[in-house]
Amino acid sequence: MALSGNDVSQFRGSPTLTSAAEDFSVVPAFEVRSAAEQRVPFVFSSPHSGRYYPQRFLAMSRLDEHNVRRSEDCYVDELFGGCVMLGAPLLAANFPRAYLDANREPWELDPRMFSEPVPPYCNIRSARVAGGLGTVPKLVGDGFDIYSGRLPLAEAVTRIETIYKPFHETLKKLVMRTHAAFGFAVLVDCHSMPAGVRVSDTGLRPDFIVGDRFGTSASSALTVTAIDLLSAMGYSVAHNKPYAGGFITEHYGRPTRKVHALQIEINRGLYMNESTLQKTAGFDALVEDLTQFCADLMALTDHHFRIPPLAAE
Repeated sequence: MALSGNDVSQFRGSPTLTSAAEDFSVVPAFEVRSAAEQRVPFVFSSPHSGRYYPQRFLAMSRLDEHNVRRSEDCYVDELFGGCVMLGAPLLAANFPRAYLDANREPWELDPRMFSEPVPPYCNIRSARVAGGLGTVPKLVGDGFDIYSGRLPLAEAVTRIETIYKPFHETLKKLVMRTHAAFGFAVLVDCHSMPAGVRVSDTGLRPDFIVGDRFGTSASSALTVTAIDLLSAMGYSVAHNKPYAGGFITEHYGRPTRKVHALQIEINRGLYMNESTLQKTAGFDALVEDLTQFCADLMALTDHHFRIPPLAAE
């Protein structure tokens, strides 16, 4: 699970890495919320729910403080907060997705965003870059440009070096420490989706989507049980469509090595007003249901995490 070894020293005229660090000098860029002791082989992450928008970033953006939040997975860290009291750590971003997207490759950059050429090792042709949603996003979720002009390449470098890479190093340590302590690890990557999302072949507007990278990031027994638990609560649940899991699910999920990763998307219409970004009356009930879901998932027996020998990598 090693990330790219490229670092700022490879850039001509490399800046000192102060700008992004100063953006989060008062509020940490991310935090691990945990009980005194980890009691279960689960780790939760919420990479898109950060809601601290540095003033320097807001001054750079052409969007106001409300519209720049359109990509935010609002309150997802709170929705899954019950996992902490159940004994699992939660890695929560405070940096916003519009500023930096940790669910992307480390150098998934759009060269049209920057004043200087991007390094040759950058992934400039991914579908996510084409959609304006690279590691340093060009657009917010509704398709609005974040910036009025091109950025210095150094802006992307400092965000990746001082925030993205430490975030993933922390997540990697949590997963590996869990694996060492329990013999296996389950990473649950937590997200939200617009209320209008539909499954293309059925027209269903799901309450949840459980993604396992089409069976490659987690055991099928774990995935099926997660879907069944949510369905039993009365929710409509889709599997891998239209979201199968992003970089985090794909990068960390290695079921043949006893590291499983699931992405869970929550329909925002269940708990918030998407126009005002305010919580609705359904928020508290959803927190209770998700806490119960986490407890039931954590209570699974070992066979849910076994991979048949023929599936070995």
